[in-house]
Amino acid sequence: MDDISLGVPKPLLERLPDDGTDAAADMQQAVAGWEQRLNRAIEGADDDREAAGYVLDAIDRFEDRFETYDDLVPELRAWGQSPIYAIAWRNLYADVIAQLHEHDDLAEHLDRERNARLVEDGIRLQDL
Repeated sequence: MDDISLGVPKPLLERLPDDGTDAAADMQQAVAGWEQRLNRAIEGADDDREAAGYVLDAIDRFEDRFETYDDLVPELRAWGQSPIYAIAWRNLYADVIAQLHEHDDLAEHLDRERNARLVEDGIRLQDL
């Protein structure tokens, strides 16, 4: 399986407030760290299925974090706070998930691994 390449979308960085340089640097550092960890896991995997499992675990964590930031947005607004940073992080997680699914070599393996996990968990189509 090929190495994964991730990045912070330029439009997301451009939407940050002028005092958001620290947030932009944090986002770029976080994405670089995720990329390194995922590539190490892929390189250390015995086969493509195991590698896809590592990436799918990361996607599940990213989806949880996306939901956390998404839930935080209305709460911040209710308290009269600006949700711009919560929105930016939420959008970053969504974009990273999309980037992972866009990798040609990885997308097919992710679909197979997710389906295999559904079957292993005992979930059938009639349960959905």
